[in-house]
Amino acid sequence: MSDLRFVATDASPQAIGPYSQGVIANGCLYTAGQIALDPATMEVVPGDVTAQTERVMKNLDAILKAAGSSLSRVVKTTCFLAAMDDFAAMNEVYARWFGDHKPARSTVAVKTLPKNVLVEIDVVALV
Repeated sequence: MSDLRFVATDASPQAIGPYSQGVIANGCLYTAGQIALDPATMEVVPGDVTAQTERVMKNLDAILKAAGSSLSRVVKTTCFLAAMDDFAAMNEVYARWFGDHKPARSTVAVKTLPKNVLVEIDVVALV
């Protein structure tokens, strides 16, 4: 597996299972889904989907930077919501972080997410 590089940073929560924060393969970074864990405490941040999405985006940004990439190099995101009613609030935070950059995106509602969070997002980015 010498063609894979694993990405880890203390600026994003440590993996809570048998996975990596990110993996670089063939010039692309694939992140694990990020939830609203504060990397300093490993606890879910308090608040609604707006607060949780803000933390998720900070976590993703940290992984991207550790990999030598950035939000402007993201090509695809997948957003998981515990309730589609939270779409507008999540989307407002998401749009602010990405600015004029518009990666492809899928957004789905799921029954539950790890630690009962309201949002989880993963990205694929160029490195």
